[in-house]
Amino acid sequence: MLECGMLDRDKLTLKTCSKILCKQLVVDELLIQSLQADEILTEAMAENIMAAQTSQKRSWCLLLLLPKRGPRAFSSFCSALQETQQQHLYELLTQSSEKDGKETPGVRFRPEEEPVMPTIEKKRETSSVDREDNSGVSSSSSYPVQTLESCLPSESPFRRLVPISEEDRKPERQGTKRRREDKQADRFIDSSLPLPTQEVVAAKRARTQESMEFSLDADSPINTPVLPCSPDFYLSNCHQSYRMNSSPRGFALVISNVTFDPCAAPDLDPRKGGEVDEEVLRKVFTELDYVLTVHRDLTAQGMKACIEEFSRRPGHQTMDSCVVCLLSHGVEGAIYGTDGRLLQLDWVFESFDNAHCPLLQNKPKMFFIQACRGEEMDCGVEQMDGPGRTCSPSCEQRDAGREGQGDASARQSGDMRRTRIKLPQRSDMICGFASLKGTAAMRNTKRGSWFVQELNKMLRHRARDTHLADIMVQVNRHIKEREGYAPGTAHHRCKEMSEFTSSLCKDLYLFPKYQSQY
Repeated sequence: MLECGMLDRDKLTLKTCSKILCKQLVVDELLIQSLQADEILTEAMAENIMAAQTSQKRSWCLLLLLPKRGPRAFSSFCSALQETQQQHLYELLTQSSEKDGKETPGVRFRPEEEPVMPTIEKKRETSSVDREDNSGVSSSSSYPVQTLESCLPSESPFRRLVPISEEDRKPERQGTKRRREDKQADRFIDSSLPLPTQEVVAAKRARTQESMEFSLDADSPINTPVLPCSPDFYLSNCHQSYRMNSSPRGFALVISNVTFDPCAAPDLDPRKGGEVDEEVLRKVFTELDYVLTVHRDLTAQGMKACIEEFSRRPGHQTMDSCVVCLLSHGVEGAIYGTDGRLLQLDWVFESFDNAHCPLLQNKPKMFFIQACRGEEMDCGVEQMDGPGRTCSPSCEQRDAGREGQGDASARQSGDMRRTRIKLPQRSDMICGFASLKGTAAMRNTKRGSWFVQELNKMLRHRARDTHLADIMVQVNRHIKEREGYAPGTAHHRCKEMSEFTSSLCKDLYLFPKYQSQY
């Protein structure tokens, strides 16, 4: 039925070119958005395609869907290839289509033969890019071939296609009209295809320039439930770790700056995808039994007032820990408010130190900073033979003069005759940073940042039996393995490296979903 599927001529063209398409097609967000704008793909279909981990798997998922998306699917796909500067593939399809149209007019096909799979060599994570190099990409340039270790899905949109005769078509014709009427009625009642969500792409969009945070990759956030801690694990580890059995575990604060004042901060683009990070953090820390407060789009002064109010909450006294998550554009040692002014991170840490936040003394304080620490993009280096190790630069904030003043003030106001245990000015803190000093952080406009994605995944899967410092090491490991995929741009194969600093004095287990009887 032509109204339900692609024209046979176009289907044959895709089959003929499927091997080359699987190797060279770049399925990025711009191409998917173009097909969504033409109503070829629904939002759910787009999500499924972009969730594939390699370029070839994305291409295969798209090629699996296109023959089922109506007679306009082929022409819309060709237009999308032109818009994404894949002119060589557009010309391949159009030339093949003209040739097939002359040689096989009116031919229909049935399953019979599987196409040959592309050569398999190496696995590399893929990603779409939302930032384009100013120099542009030549329309005739050829994209690098993406390869992988594991075989592609066995199901194919052109599975075993051979011509069939007019006799074979007779039984099919008899029920065609009735099935068409039934499908037209069912379209308004119960469709087997995923329905579009409220997010609609009104027009085909050009790629945008985003400052400081690059937008790559397309892994969707992990939403599996937080795995619970077992009573045996709690009993065997609670004595040598931080106390963590209050319910709730503590207060959590998330400040997410997504939209910036175009007048006060014209150079700071909207952080598309920042709202995804915000929601991901809200869900995971709620499941970890934290009372969460979320603030969106605050000025530097607004962030300062919010953090001051949060650090002075009297409820900290009965809680065992606290969490602070800051998501914004940034530079080394500071993050931007929506007004383009900077809030110094050292001031944030100071607000929770032992002098300024006595209710949290000897309790773990967790900080997670999703922001750039510079504008340099990590392009990575080729690994030599043997183990490759690099030393990440320290990112701990120091202000010796200020701490010295605090010590002097304490000496003046304290009673020197009383023998009390003294604490350092700052202790019991752990802070995770999305990137190293001087480098940019990666964020996907629909699925959030690499750092928050990996943090979310590790907390959900490993918090049950792993202390937070080891969880952060695992986050680092997964971030190290990720790689951008943007052929033809300066961001192709770009890297990110997260890091964390810690002044924790014990193991920090979150003991998820365990309620102590004591």
